Amino acid sequence: MSLFQKKDGYLGVDIGAHGIKIIELKKTKNRPQLWTYGMLSKPLDIHPSSTTVIHEADPVAPELGGSFATRKDVVDMSDDKKKMPMVLDPGDAKKIAEYGDLLKEVMKRARVTSSRATASLPVSQVFHAIITLPTVDQKDLDHHVRAKVKKMLSQPIEEMQVVHQLIPNATKDPKTAKFMRVLVTAAPKKLVSFYTAIFQHAGLQLEELETEAFALERSLVGHDTTTVMVIDIGAERTNFFIIDQGLPITHRSIYMGGNVFDTALEDMLGVSPDQVGQVKKDMSRMRQEQIPPELFQSLTDPIIKEIGYSIDVFTRQIGNEQKKLEKIILTGGASLFPPILSSIKEKFPINVFIGDPWARIVYQQGLKQMLDEIGPRMAVTIGLAMRNIV
Repeated sequence: MSLFQKKDGYLGVDIGAHGIKIIELKKTKNRPQLWTYGMLSKPLDIHPSSTTVIHEADPVAPELGGSFATRKDVVDMSDDKKKMPMVLDPGDAKKIAEYGDLLKEVMKRARVTSSRATASLPVSQVFHAIITLPTVDQKDLDHHVRAKVKKMLSQPIEEMQVVHQLIPNATKDPKTAKFMRVLVTAAPKKLVSFYTAIFQHAGLQLEELETEAFALERSLVGHDTTTVMVIDIGAERTNFFIIDQGLPITHRSIYMGGNVFDTALEDMLGVSPDQVGQVKKDMSRMRQEQIPPELFQSLTDPIIKEIGYSIDVFTRQIGNEQKKLEKIILTGGASLFPPILSSIKEKFPINVFIGDPWARIVYQQGLKQMLDEIGPRMAVTIGLAMRNIV
């Protein structure tokens, strides 16, 4: 008999355009504990081609969504069904093998012990919307949701995996009680199958797929039910999520991120791309008043404008008219660039700060400085690993 209690591991995997990030957590005294992590920085053409994955039988895929694991129609992931044969486009079969091998290598180097994983789908590939319906019986809800969403999708609904979740009605207004608001998430089945095949190649059991919004809510917002905006500033895109009552209600995205700031610094200071990283680190140690905000106004203005527009979209939705944004949380690798935080604070008189995705994680204090440095880049991955713990 072992002297130590065996702990189940929970693996979060984020495969993106710029590499692979993994986090393994284990449950210790009902709290998530950091076990290991790994990162691979490498450009990946992660999106499958238009002829992706044709199945000989109905696809068996993990559940898609946010807090949807409690639904009664969670897809069976038994061993027999996971081995169903697939016919793949040759180009995608090559990608699947390549990315599966990369994932295996990251896991090997990080000494991952878990064989179960939760992964994210890129928000750019996922349909996300709030729809309003007349109040209907729960048994008829799926039919009404699909009928309405069918008109909104850019491709046939038969080719999409659609999940939905009721948004709690916080008001007692009889007018709003006649309606129900539903959060709908949909992703192409071929994309879900593509990701599933990558994980099968890597020897992992992919238990759930969900959007980045739900992972960020879990790692950065937690039990806070107030209205919060999370801004995820990546290398190429910046995503804006408004989260209310623990659910991501709105999502908008602009094609601008850290790469734009890097290029601007190269031009302003005459430094090489290899030196930009050190320049940004040096700037992060400077006081806000030491960095003239007007130098970067042309770069931060699109972010400022999008924040205002996202707030306007949210407050114009039925039931949100009286709600007020309480805080703005920044995350993503480029969020540490000081002019971004200072510009947002100047324009919006609310609590604005860099999120700490490690706040709910138990880890050795000797790792704190290193984890703080990589935290903004790992928020999605941490949220994925937390899914089956919190």
